[in-house]
Amino acid sequence: MKNFRNSIGIFLLITSFCLVACSTVPITGRKQLNIIPGSTLLSMSLQQYDDFLKSHQISTNQSQIQMVKQVGGRIQKAVEQYFAENNMSHQLENYAWEFNLVESEEMNAWCMPGGKVVIYTGILSICKDEAGLAVVMGHEIAHAVAAHGNERMSQSLAVEMGGMALTAALAQKPNETRQIWMTVFGLGTQLGVMLPYSRLHENEADHLGLVFMAMAGYDPQAAVGFWERMSQKKGEKSPPEFLSTHPADKTRIENIKELIPEVMYYYKRSR
Repeated sequence: MKNFRNSIGIFLLITSFCLVACSTVPITGRKQLNIIPGSTLLSMSLQQYDDFLKSHQISTNQSQIQMVKQVGGRIQKAVEQYFAENNMSHQLENYAWEFNLVESEEMNAWCMPGGKVVIYTGILSICKDEAGLAVVMGHEIAHAVAAHGNERMSQSLAVEMGGMALTAALAQKPNETRQIWMTVFGLGTQLGVMLPYSRLHENEADHLGLVFMAMAGYDPQAAVGFWERMSQKKGEKSPPEFLSTHPADKTRIENIKELIPEVMYYYKRSR
């Protein structure tokens, strides 16, 4: 009974915050709790991103670097186009897009708020080509522009710190707040400690990512092959980090197949 009352209390707390601090996810239209100012989130993201690059080896493979920047640039333009067409360009204010390739055997990738994207060289073998890479980058950029990190951070602050503002939490409980940040965005000593995205967030990132890659001129049907290749890694002893936070299974692949007819409209329009 006590756990039930606690659950009800948490639900009411989040609901009350959502009444005054809700935003809307692009494309899906879902309402989400975001109590952290975008400027605050971007400032922290830039600092963590810079720290990450200083402690990791940037690839020197020029052909692979060019591919990452080319695919990233095309998806960036697609995102900006979609937001402009839907009168949401203000949501991308202060974005400073950047695409980096990091030398690592890990099959991983991520995008920080503000458009800072990192691809690990280990995932390129699964991508195979530009279309496969567009699946990865579209998915990760979708998490960022859908403000999934802000949503998870907001929920953590609401539940664990009673809805305390991020600046106040940093001042009064700096260690606890930084730990929440590291867990949410996965920028601890190992990116694998990232708090897994919910199934809802994953479905949204798949949906938005398919739209963005299609608008960028990449055939969204490539997503099926990519996730099939990734899902095969689950049977191995040490599955890639990308799978530790991005579940790839038959249900996901079927969901993507169901989305293909919708997103093909954007692909045909881009031709």
